[in-house]
Amino acid sequence: MTNIKGKNIVLGITGSIAAYKAAEIIRVLKDRGARVFPVMTKSARHFVHPLTFQSICQEKVLLNLFEDKDESLKHISLSRLADALVIAPATANIIGKIASGIADDILTTTVLATRAPVVIAPAMNEWMYQNPLVQANIAKLKSLGYRFIGPEEGKLACGDEGRGRMSEPGAIVDFLEDVLLCKNDLKGKSFLITAGPTREPLDRVRFISNYSSGKMGFAIAKEAKERGARVILIAGPTWIEPPPGIKLYRVETANQMLEKVREHFRQVDGLIMASAVSDFRPLFVHKGKIKKEGKEKITLEFVKNPDILEEVAKIKGDKIVVGFCAETENLLEEARKKLSCKNMNLVVANDLTEEGAGFGVDTNKVTIMDAQGKLTHLPLMSKYEVAREILNHVKILF
Repeated sequence: MTNIKGKNIVLGITGSIAAYKAAEIIRVLKDRGARVFPVMTKSARHFVHPLTFQSICQEKVLLNLFEDKDESLKHISLSRLADALVIAPATANIIGKIASGIADDILTTTVLATRAPVVIAPAMNEWMYQNPLVQANIAKLKSLGYRFIGPEEGKLACGDEGRGRMSEPGAIVDFLEDVLLCKNDLKGKSFLITAGPTREPLDRVRFISNYSSGKMGFAIAKEAKERGARVILIAGPTWIEPPPGIKLYRVETANQMLEKVREHFRQVDGLIMASAVSDFRPLFVHKGKIKKEGKEKITLEFVKNPDILEEVAKIKGDKIVVGFCAETENLLEEARKKLSCKNMNLVVANDLTEEGAGFGVDTNKVTIMDAQGKLTHLPLMSKYEVAREILNHVKILF
């Protein structure tokens, strides 16, 4: 049995010469037991007649939001029906519209309304693909959890050779199967995930903290939820809102985060510590505001905060524990120390000096190290893609 047998797949087809390959995608999907619902944009009809797809999949091709005086909300019914939504080929135009939240036709409204995984297979001229605006739109969608396959190197419709050719239909369907395989692979599991910075007060108006945005932790929480897990998220001060179905606790200080971790750790199968916890806090917190008048400098004394992972190691048992190691030098050496001293199953190491890695950005470049010292070096990718790789490693440990 394939991973798409009995699944409902919405296939979006947009205005590219590669639209003719959508017929082969439909054939492969149907051969593997899926039911396919084609949706075509207006420009796609310049390349392939809708009857071509309709005759192959034996389903009506949807072209407009309202057809034949039928004013039902087709995009809502499609979005709920879909087990997955695939856009192949995906033009620069459709990628830009989705990234901008534009919903002006049957396809874009369905994409914005669905909670199913969305797979996008770009197809365009290489110069268009490399345009900074297109790359920014792709990066934005990846950061929001959209899956991309391709494009590939090869001969393009314009006659040029380069990157922009849509991935082959079989590869797209294989990729979709992998996405659906992961959809519920963590069902029945539960995770406690920490995210964001902590803040340690100096006085009534000031605090010390760090540059963590919480994006990595929230990406892991979202991915775990989408893969069927129950998720408890403990977050320091961030502006990010979690997806529905995740229990969220907001904290400020390292001690507050430790308290919440202790409270919930025994209820879960695993802990993923993606937060950047302050190592030190002021020994004294001024009751009012520290005044600058008459002072050329001030001296503050700090004490060490509790190490949450060290505390967890004492009660770990057979639970899965994943930690992060963010360094500016001696990265792997420091990661090995943390892995051993804190009794973790995995440590995710990232070099803060690498461009695109670390705090406040939508991308990361990490190395995953397991308890046996095996290293998995990942290239620069979106934090949602990193989250998937981390959970792929976690899944093997159960």
